[in-house]
Amino acid sequence: MDYNEMLKNAREKLNGSCKVCKACNGVACAGEVPGMGGKGSGQAFIENVRALERVKLNMRVIHNAADPDTSIELFGKKMDAPIFAAPITGTTLNMGGQLTEREYIEPVVEGCANAGIYAMVGDTAVDAFLIENLDVLKCHDGNGIVFIKPWDNENIIKKIRLAEEAGAFAVGVDIDACGLVTLSLHGKPVVPKDLEQIKELVKSTELPFILKGIMTVEDALMAVEAGADAIVVSNHGGRVLDFTPGSADVLPEIAKAVKGKIKILVDGGVRTGVDVVKMIGLGADAVLIGRPFVTASFGGATDGVETYVNKIKSEIKGAMILTGCSNISEIDEKVIYR
Repeated sequence: MDYNEMLKNAREKLNGSCKVCKACNGVACAGEVPGMGGKGSGQAFIENVRALERVKLNMRVIHNAADPDTSIELFGKKMDAPIFAAPITGTTLNMGGQLTEREYIEPVVEGCANAGIYAMVGDTAVDAFLIENLDVLKCHDGNGIVFIKPWDNENIIKKIRLAEEAGAFAVGVDIDACGLVTLSLHGKPVVPKDLEQIKELVKSTELPFILKGIMTVEDALMAVEAGADAIVVSNHGGRVLDFTPGSADVLPEIAKAVKGKIKILVDGGVRTGVDVVKMIGLGADAVLIGRPFVTASFGGATDGVETYVNKIKSEIKGAMILTGCSNISEIDEKVIYR
């Protein structure tokens, strides 16, 4: 599918909820929550992009990394590249309402699987959306990860059981959603979690358990103590707290503290394969990409998602060649210009 045609189609179908800007940097949509923007001034979203822009790569051209291997294995799954589609839910709340939840998420799950990676699906104020997402996963052999909002633990555990029944290969809680405006607007209480509550959730399932929304070393260390299998360094796309740093700014310090003790995922402002290489060089094991998958699904359905993933995979490989990395494990701090 032609990438530019996909963007044109998405611009029309998103019905003004997303402008599909040439640079998806949070400037044009600042403050549009509900919508696709960042909260308040929009600076947390904007800073995610700027933080990545400030990271520069060391170019190396004398080496034997002519045909890099971009694959990884994570949560027991082999993947063609270290990327996931981030859990984005709520077509009627945030995305213009021209597609149903299933019409949005099914192409993401299917397109990712066809391109050799996996999608994450999410929970929101509308209970039916999670049920729809889980049904899509079940129809695709459970090839995905389920994130649940930080409701009370009893409710979370009930939803973990539903994720297990759908065949998901990992589950998590995006605890940063405890401040999400769109949930409070619907009268759905979400709350922060203390260490003992997180331990209860981790012990409630045999699946790998992920905590999403970690932005400090202190929280990362507590995630390790709680027994979580992975964290996602994330400020929720800049949608919950104004004026946070970008995730790329805090990632190196977090990685220094917990690398090897827990798997480190990251999201925030990732748009290209070069961005993926930057995040891995800063300490991540894999990367989540959010808003561009909305554009891909709205603009080209399954073909659009495959087109975008294959574009990212090609860019990762190109960046690996030009930084002298023959496989993902060789991408480390040496690729980052200091």
